[in-house]
Amino acid sequence: FLYFPDMHGISFRIQISVKELLDTDVLLKLLFHLPVNYPSTLPDISVNSEQLTRAQCMEVKDKLLEQAKKHLSEPMVHDLILWVQQHLKDVIKQSATVCNEKTTLSKGTEDGIWMLLLHLDHMRAKTKYVKTVEKWASDLRLTGRLMFMGKIILILLQGDRSSIKEYLIRQKTSKVDVDSSRKKCKEKMMSVLCETEVQSQHKRFHSFEVKEYSTLQELEKEFETAGLETLFSEFVPPLLK
Repeated sequence: FLYFPDMHGISFRIQISVKELLDTDVLLKLLFHLPVNYPSTLPDISVNSEQLTRAQCMEVKDKLLEQAKKHLSEPMVHDLILWVQQHLKDVIKQSATVCNEKTTLSKGTEDGIWMLLLHLDHMRAKTKYVKTVEKWASDLRLTGRLMFMGKIILILLQGDRSSIKEYLIRQKTSKVDVDSSRKKCKEKMMSVLCETEVQSQHKRFHSFEVKEYSTLQELEKEFETAGLETLFSEFVPPLLK
């Protein structure tokens, strides 16, 4: 929550996380600028999110401004935040159906390449686990990286959406590791940091590689090379806390 008072009113930034359709959380960044004569004047609102397309962000912003008009002359920011938490799904569903119609027309282009970033808590049977991940990536024609940096373990995958979904199912349901008594066990300590469609500014990985990094800077460089600086700064530093 950042707060910048200035001559022309007040601006503040709020990040909220909303449960979404794909069972992942959507992280929304809302920037409100309240003019001097707020609330008798509407606030300026901007909406950003790594997991939503630009069109969806615009759609959310338009809907928030519609809501804001209903609350004119009474403080409304809190109400708007509650509203977006409750209604984000519906807004996205509506704009998603529009997107889907477009993609069916342009099948065969780069449409539908998805990216998944996973965080694993630990690997006890590392050699076997790494082999399994490499095999799945190869079976499902996914490219990307399995990354080790200190205690941080990340898996970044790119490929068809259906393959990404299949990968997630395997990762959750197969006995990929061993527990403290060396019995085979399923992965219970995995978190999906991000699942999103690959945008044009992202570069595609051509292969799947396992890499170890000795510093955070090296890891950051790997993300930068792929045009994924924002993904890195959004999700990786919090893992160090």
